[in-house]
Amino acid sequence: MTAGGRPAEPEVIWSRPQRAGRGPRPAHSRESIAAEAVRIADAEGIEAVSMRRVAAGIGAGTMSLYNYVPRKDDLYELMVDAVSGEYAFTEPTGDWRADLLALARQTRALMHRHPWLPRLLSPVHGFSPNALAYLEHSLGCLAPLDAPDGEKLELVAAVNGMVSAYVASELALAERARSLPWSEAAEAGVRAAWLGSRLATGQYPRLAAALTGGPAPVPDAGLDMAAVFDRSVSRLLGAWGA
Repeated sequence: MTAGGRPAEPEVIWSRPQRAGRGPRPAHSRESIAAEAVRIADAEGIEAVSMRRVAAGIGAGTMSLYNYVPRKDDLYELMVDAVSGEYAFTEPTGDWRADLLALARQTRALMHRHPWLPRLLSPVHGFSPNALAYLEHSLGCLAPLDAPDGEKLELVAAVNGMVSAYVASELALAERARSLPWSEAAEAGVRAAWLGSRLATGQYPRLAAALTGGPAPVPDAGLDMAAVFDRSVSRLLGAWGA
């Protein structure tokens, strides 16, 4: 153990005691530390999360916080686990595609509540207590699927990857819309008109056919993104177990 309670060798935060070293009962808990870090990230973005800010928020000294959380990466893992506890698991229905779509909807909503979450998701943070509960439930939903367990985990990872990419795009579009000097609808109209003029040249017949009668070809404030999300995830699920 190095100065400040930080480990000299790799270790998993979940295998550590709540507080390193001897002394009185810990004054703080991992739950309170994670909750403060999540509060800061939700309000100001993940860049605002620091050991100093979190320590001040819970009324601790910065160096004393390292007795509870040795590294900032451990703090991130606590944050991911904390918000992963927001899932509401229900008994599987037997329709594994419907159950995974329902989970994907929860994940999308979770990421919108915590816009920093897609940036922290990684296999490193994938085996915290709440993440393990999520994976166990997902595999329970996939029990009717005739596939090896390893492939089922690949499917769960593929769905989560799609959700992360989809939400990241939604968040980026929303952030850009907030920075526009005009309305999002006005810009979408101008872009749609320009695209329409290009398609009218006849140079892109396949693209024109694909866009005809389909969703808006450019970001549109009136587009039902939830419906697009459902279709996208359903197509991915439809490729499995056919």
